[in-house]
Amino acid sequence: MSEEVVIGRRYTLVIPKKAREELNLKEGQRVMVRVEDGRIILEPFPWDPYRVLEEIVTEPYEESKDEAKAEEWLKKHANR
Repeated sequence: MSEEVVIGRRYTLVIPKKAREELNLKEGQRVMVRVEDGRIILEPFPWDPYRVLEEIVTEPYEESKDEAKAEEWLKKHANR
């Protein structure tokens, strides 16, 4: 999906409705912004990071033993 948008005051962008619906984006949701090969990439963060963490760890989270595993997963997925 591609759609032209205009950079507004204070450099804001409005994400087109079709893209918001396709990605199930909501107001207030956090996104990662990065520049890659001269392009701007927006990547939505999950709404419930604890649910994602639970899926990664697959058992109750213990910081002392699971922090490294969670950090490794985050780095892998944040650098797509």
